[in-house]
Amino acid sequence: MPDFAEPLARLIQEFKRLPGIGQKSAQRLAFHVLRSSREDTGRFAQTLMDVKDHLGVCSLCNNISEGEFCPYCKDPNRDQSVICVIEEAHNILPIETTRTFEGLYHVLQGAISPLRGIGPERLKIHGLLERIAGGAVRELIIATNPNVEGEATAVYLSRLVKPLGVKVSRIAMGIPVGSDLEYADEVTMSKSLENRREM
Repeated sequence: MPDFAEPLARLIQEFKRLPGIGQKSAQRLAFHVLRSSREDTGRFAQTLMDVKDHLGVCSLCNNISEGEFCPYCKDPNRDQSVICVIEEAHNILPIETTRTFEGLYHVLQGAISPLRGIGPERLKIHGLLERIAGGAVRELIIATNPNVEGEATAVYLSRLVKPLGVKVSRIAMGIPVGSDLEYADEVTMSKSLENRREM
């Protein structure tokens, strides 16, 4: 590896910590920052800090939010009786781009993964059960990723929720097994929602 000036080498190392960024991409990003004006770099740094300072988690669904509630939970036109359960907040976008789902969301902030030491107690399941206990929820759509962890989480939630008298369905497997929801195109995501099955 070539020797870089220490501040540039540190910047490359920081970029490499980002998901999907290897050595070459990190170097390209670092050199881009180096060539950018001080104003552009300052604006970029301030934007990063604003994300950390002004964004939090919705107190109802655990989605990213600027206030107590996210835009979906605040929207009175959303169907309060249907909740789509997802692993991470970024999984909302592929569902929303289909323009076919009008219910609410619940973000688990992960999936059950015994190999990584993640059990159900580490997920945001308690809040989901509280929402169901409120009596307004009639259907739970489980849209966890179609991989081993996502399936384990879906089965666990189904067994937990079905005795509460709520219909539990799973998105159809139009999404390739082993992939993530964020990579699904609109048609595949739309078909997966349409062809969901009861668990």
